[in-house]
Amino acid sequence: MAKSPKTPKPGQPVRGSTTGKPIMALLDLLGQRWALRILWELRDTTLTFRALQEACDGVSPSVLNSRLKSLKEARFVETTAEGYALTPLGTELQEKFGSLYQWSETWAAKLKQEP
Repeated sequence: MAKSPKTPKPGQPVRGSTTGKPIMALLDLLGQRWALRILWELRDTTLTFRALQEACDGVSPSVLNSRLKSLKEARFVETTAEGYALTPLGTELQEKFGSLYQWSETWAAKLKQEP
């Protein structure tokens, strides 16, 4: 069985950086397979494990468990009586995605305009 990756944290070396800078740790965490998708699916709702798995196009249970563990350790996701939900910190991060999402739409439009 594959060893699950260590949760990237500020102050510790991460993939692509030995500095431990918070932005590098965040990008490493969000760059893990399915991490962004899980956060995206939880943006407006609380989901049970099975509903979250379905929302993520059937991600394997072991990968979903691993990512949820990392996102909980990072304090972006929590377990509630209804299932998995974003924490206040996770909601704040999700709000930051809004600007990036809008920028990406502008970028995509500009790419279509150029030869």
